[in-house]
Amino acid sequence: MQRLVSLKAVIVVALLVAVGAYLLGAHTGSVIRPSVATAQTPIKWKVQSAWPPTSIVQDAAKLLVETINKTSGGRLQMELSPAGAVVPPFEIQDAVNRGVLDAGHTTPGYIIGKLKAFIPLTHGPLFGMDFIDYYGWYWEGGGHELLQEAYQKKLNMNVVSFQVHPEGPQAMGWFRKEIRKFEDIKGSRYRIYAAGAEVYNKLGIASVVLAGGEIVPALERGAIDGAEWINCYDDKILGLDKVAKFHYAPGMHEPVTVGEFIINKAKWDALPADLKDVVKTSVQASYWNHFVKFQEKTATACQELLKSGIKIIKTTDELNKRFLRAYDEVWQADAKKDDFYQKVIDSQKKYSGLIVPYRLSYWPNYNFIAEHYYKDKVWLK
Repeated sequence: MQRLVSLKAVIVVALLVAVGAYLLGAHTGSVIRPSVATAQTPIKWKVQSAWPPTSIVQDAAKLLVETINKTSGGRLQMELSPAGAVVPPFEIQDAVNRGVLDAGHTTPGYIIGKLKAFIPLTHGPLFGMDFIDYYGWYWEGGGHELLQEAYQKKLNMNVVSFQVHPEGPQAMGWFRKEIRKFEDIKGSRYRIYAAGAEVYNKLGIASVVLAGGEIVPALERGAIDGAEWINCYDDKILGLDKVAKFHYAPGMHEPVTVGEFIINKAKWDALPADLKDVVKTSVQASYWNHFVKFQEKTATACQELLKSGIKIIKTTDELNKRFLRAYDEVWQADAKKDDFYQKVIDSQKKYSGLIVPYRLSYWPNYNFIAEHYYKDKVWLK
């Protein structure tokens, strides 16, 4: 009986201590919580992408959302919808800004009409940088901060953006006739966007900006003569190989191209610090996880296209060199008109000026070792 009384006394004392600690915390404004974990109501976000449900880029959106959902232990739950579920693909940034969507998976390249600097911020030749170098510039060279400045200060948009999904290098695209020399493409109508659209217009090729779902019908009815989308894998799903038989690679418009995960800033600011870290680390992990999946799927799909009779042809050096010369004229002209554009260019040139010469000097040339083993396997002719 004495032990039972003692046990009851211990329980009562423990309860009094816990209640007292809670009341003391409430009085001081800092509640001291008991050590037993309590269930938290999950934070739920509505997310829409700019991509068709079957796109490899939609796979990137799924990968990111699943990574965040799992890494957060279910505390941050995202429901992902494909293009058009809530708003059209080119209106995602505006919808996130207004709070119609909590977040979006898209590309700033879709809204360069609002700010030209989104071109160097997201894609292009980028002074010789590849996806590794771009990642370094973005996280270590000031790129992330410049992207926030672009949205929040230049456009006064209530958003936070992370560059998250690499989609390349991208092909020059699909054409219904062979391109043996520059004159074969000059004067044609070509679906391409952003940097590519600016440069090809300058070269006398009429660029047409179309969403993914509109490309094949436009080629079928002859509204355009050629189109770029993404790569063998996604282009095959879209059906480009059914309406054009000549596929050209590489292209100079998007040797590097990276899209964004854009978040309503009020929703971002309301997240606890640890969940902000979950989002950031998920973004960084998804960048590389998607990149390697992208390469494997692209290689497999290219082999399938070759077996089906599609010709995958090397873009002429003449056309690619013309592109790079015109690209330099375009960015120089745009930088003169916009101090912020110049600021982005200066940042990239500073970083690439360090990294690119180092890699050219110190890294082994990819072709040197690769051709030792696989020179007879190259299928671009």
